This record gives sequence, structure tokens and C-alpha cells, in this order.
Amino acid sequence: MNTETMTVDAPKASSRGMQKNRPIEEIKSVVIRFVGDSGDGMQLTGNEFSKAIARAGHDFATHPDYPSEIRAPTGTLFGVSGYQIQFSSGQVFTSGDAPDVLVAMNPAALKTNLSDVKHGGMIIANSGAFNKVNLTKAGYQSNPLEDGTLTDFRLYSIDISEFTTQALKDTGIAKKEIGRCKNYYALGLMLCLYSRPLESEEGNIRAKFAKKPEIAEANVIALRAGYAYAESTEMFVSTYQVRAADIAPGRYRSLTGNHAAALGFAAASELSKVPLFLGSYPITPATDILQELSALKHFNITTFQAEDEIAGICSAIGAAYGGVLGLTTTSGPGMALKTEALGLAVMLELPLVIVNVQRGGPSTGLPTKVEQSDLLQAVYGRNGECPIPVIASRSPADCFDCAIEAFRLAVKYMTPVIFLSDGGIGNAAEPWRIPDPASLPRLDVKFRTDPEGFQPYARDENLARAWVRPGTPGMEHRVGGLEKDFLTGNISHNPINHERMVAVRAAKVAGIAKDIPALTVEGPDSGDLLIVGWGSTYGSIVQAREQAVLAGKSVAHVHLRHLNPLPDDLGEIMSRYKAVLVPELNLGQLSKLLRERYLRDVIVMSKMQGKMFKVSEIHYRILELC
Repeated sequence: MNTETMTVDAPKASSRGMQKNRPIEEIKSVVIRFVGDSGDGMQLTGNEFSKAIARAGHDFATHPDYPSEIRAPTGTLFGVSGYQIQFSSGQVFTSGDAPDVLVAMNPAALKTNLSDVKHGGMIIANSGAFNKVNLTKAGYQSNPLEDGTLTDFRLYSIDISEFTTQALKDTGIAKKEIGRCKNYYALGLMLCLYSRPLESEEGNIRAKFAKKPEIAEANVIALRAGYAYAESTEMFVSTYQVRAADIAPGRYRSLTGNHAAALGFAAASELSKVPLFLGSYPITPATDILQELSALKHFNITTFQAEDEIAGICSAIGAAYGGVLGLTTTSGPGMALKTEALGLAVMLELPLVIVNVQRGGPSTGLPTKVEQSDLLQAVYGRNGECPIPVIASRSPADCFDCAIEAFRLAVKYMTPVIFLSDGGIGNAAEPWRIPDPASLPRLDVKFRTDPEGFQPYARDENLARAWVRPGTPGMEHRVGGLEKDFLTGNISHNPINHERMVAVRAAKVAGIAKDIPALTVEGPDSGDLLIVGWGSTYGSIVQAREQAVLAGKSVAHVHLRHLNPLPDDLGEIMSRYKAVLVPELNLGQLSKLLRERYLRDVIVMSKMQGKMFKVSEIHYRILELC
């Protein structure tokens, strides 16, 4: 678990590292993508580079991109793993549309990513991997480093494989281990190129490989060798510097959406003074939440790795019945497997949070790629009339707040709550300002202990029944999946009672709308176009709207956290604009909900490629409509 933090007192320029005589060009922002085989350590390289950027005080956003196959054949196009980061002296909302710099560790990495690189961008290629075998696997008839394919780019062909081998030839470690160090050589190149010092990274390496000191030392040597090469060669005419961002003073840390969610759930337990139980089955890309919470057991958190998805949610329901915060996490097909138990949780009216870190589907689909295609499943995907509140996070850091909000709703209204994230949020990282605990929302939990007049399904002003721990004297009661009597909770087949229970459960969820804060509209109060977004489209929409405003367009943006029920003021806001655009990483699921609820036509903007929206895609669509 990454526990590194940084304190920001005031904006300041980035360190010039070890650069002495080389010209340093100052730039506002840069987008870098590291790509290679899944065994080349590109995720580690990108993560370590982002830590260096965080220490420099930049705002940044990342996007890891994993191959769908667990261990695809080396050198193949479908085995490429990537990590993109955008950092800037200004505010950053996305990992960037197109890389300014591509670090390609083999031909397949170059082939699958070249079309994304900006015209005139920099390509740093590991020429040692561009042999006949790898070129053939990537579908190249000739070597693109030599045949003019890259004339429109600034190409730096560096034999990273051989230079790493030479640097480590006297270390005594095995040839296979030497090959694994080349990612640190590449990291050294990039740290030098962007004027970042080595000392902190060397410390990170020694901490990471503390149990294997010989490997730690080899990686340090490779890092230094890459840095020295970039510093000494005349290949790089200039190095670059990005000034620190002007961000609010405070203590920050870099964290992913899954890590932020785990911390948010731990905070919910602390705020409510109720233990947390997670029952989960590992599944990409949600597994990290289980791993992160398992390291927080000292916060009265219990984690249970179940044998399957059904056992995971059923154990969490049992925990909720026992009087603790019940949590289960999943993705994709795992959500389908939990469906029957979701109905049980609705019938029992117990507080439970279900996290769905969405991925490409259906079936196994694209397990490592981003998609927002489970919204309708979250709202409607159960048998019977079975309403459940649904919320969605918009960014990695926002997952912390959404985790607390999910449990606030669950315990206040005695209902399961579905929390939607996705792979683009869960795996991505950004700076997160560590909040003052006193600033966090209240999370009051009251267990009923007075047996006087107790009826298990009697309701309060929120239509929520009481939460009673089993064994509380005089308050014994039964639960189960059969329909309940309106007050006693006993099994009832009375048709009028069933209709009444269906109606009250629906009214309880609908009533949550009064508990949703007024929406914030970015932009004019009325005008030509309103963009309505949810989830991970947030960053792309924000930047696209800003660009459109600079071009003189009248466009506003509202982003939804609460998706069921929808906020009470959304319909009135939509009515103030001539057109409504809804960008989604699906075929228009929120659009369907908006049309159904408000009888208002909306413009669908879909993308189903396993990739996030580019800012330019939404910007061009805005220009077409305004």
C-alpha cells in the first residue's frame, strides 16, 4: 500500500535535478505514455514516475492500461501494457488526449500506440528489442526505427536492453533479473529529461525491494545508468521543466480510486463507530479494494475472501444483520451473480454497500478496459419491484467521499446502496488532499435497544425500519426472503400487504431525493447547451467545456453523483437549455433514464472502445451543436 505523502505549503518551481549545463526548456504541461510487454514493468515505471511528479508539487492524472489476457505471449500486439500520465503547472482533469512522449519498449508497443502520439512528438524506443522475431510478431515488414516510418516524430533510438546489461554485468545477478531492470533504466532517462532528482526514487527502490537487497541495488544502478546516459549524451538537446501547480496548501498523497474507496470505507467505520466487514471475491478491476482494506484491520475492519461472488455478498448481508457495516465489492459478471442476494437485502431492509468497479462487457468482455455499461443494471437489474439507491464517483479522489456517502444513505434509510466506479477511475491516480477529520460529514448510527412497542418493520420519518442487533433483550425477530408483514415482519402472503410493502420500499428510495444537495452548474444558468455527465466522463467534459467557452460558446455542465433517485432540481435545470448532451461510455443508458423521467429528448454521445473520452472528441461535438 502506498503511504507516501507530500506537504504543499506554497507553489514553487520544480527542482532542476542534476542538470548543470544543458538548456532547460520550461513547458506548461506534458503527457507521457510508457508502453511495453506486461512483463516489462511499465505499470511500476509509470507509478514511480508519478510519485516523482507528486513530490514536485504538480497536479497530475494517470491512466494505467492493462492487457486483457493475464499473460499474453511476449512481443504480441495484444500483450501490450501501458501507463499514461499528464502533469502540469495548472489544473489537470485527465491523463491527456495524445502523448507528447512515447516510451516504447518493443515493436508491438510502438505499433499499437503510434497513432495516438502527437505529430512531432518524441518517441524513445528500446532499439535492442527491435529484432527480427519481435518485428514479425508486431506485423512489421521492416524496422520502423530505420525505414522512415517515424520521420514525423522526434525519434530517440536507445538500446535500453544492452545498456542495462552493461551497467549490471558485474553485479552477479542472473540474466533474467538483469532483463527485469530495464524499466528502471527507462525511468532514469525520463527523470533526467524532466529535471527530477534521483535521491527519493533510490529510497523508494530500496524500500520496495528491502527483502532482496541485491535486486534493489541492481535497480538503483540501472536507474542511475539511465539518468547518466540522458545527462551525458548530446542526443537530448534540451531537458524540460514544468513548474509546480498553484494548489491549495495542505498535506497530499497520490492514490488510486480503489485505494481512495478503501480509505473512505475505513473512514465511514470510524465516523459511525461501527465495525466494517467486507465480504468479497477477487475480480478485476475491483480486487485492490479488498487488498487495501485487508491491510487496515487495526481499524476494526474484517475482510473475508469468499469462495465466490454469492458467498461474498451473503456474508456481507449476514454481517449487516449482525450490526456491522456490510460491504461487498465486484465488477462486471460478478454483479450479475450477486443479483439474487441484492433482492434479499432489499427485502430485509438492511444497510449494505455494493461496489461495482465497472469494466467492459458483457460476459468476461474486456476485463481490464473502461466502460460505464452497468448503470441500467444497477437501477433495474433485479427480479420484482426492487429499488436500490445508486451513486457514482467522478474521479479517483472522489471515491473517498462516495464511499462515505454510500454508507450514510445505507444506514439512514436502512437499504442496500450501489456505488459505481469503473476501471478508469479505480486504477488511475491523482493527488488527494488529506482532509481534516473534523471536516468529514457526520455518520450517526443508532441501534434500537428499547423493546417497548417494538415492531421490526415499524418506520421512522425516512421510512426506515430500526436497526436491531441480534440478541438485544425483548427484540427477537426473524428475517428472510419471503414477503414481510408491514409491521411484525412475519411472513405474509396477503395481497394488499404485499402491494403496501412494495410501495413503501419504493417510496423510501424515492424519498432520498430530498436528501441530495442542490446540483452545481458550471457555466451559464441558461443557454444553448447543457452537458449532463456521470462517472469518469467528468474530466473530459470539464476540459472540453472550458475550451468551448474560450471559443465563445454558451455551454454549461452538470455532473451527477446520485443516479437513483435523480436529484429533484435536475429537470428544472435541463429545461433552461436549448439542447442537452449526454456523453457516456455506453450506448446511452443515462440518456434513457433522463428521457423516461423528464420526457425531454437528449443528444446521445456514446463511446464503446474500452477507452476514455478524449477531450477533443467532446469539444468537437460541442462545436457541432452550438
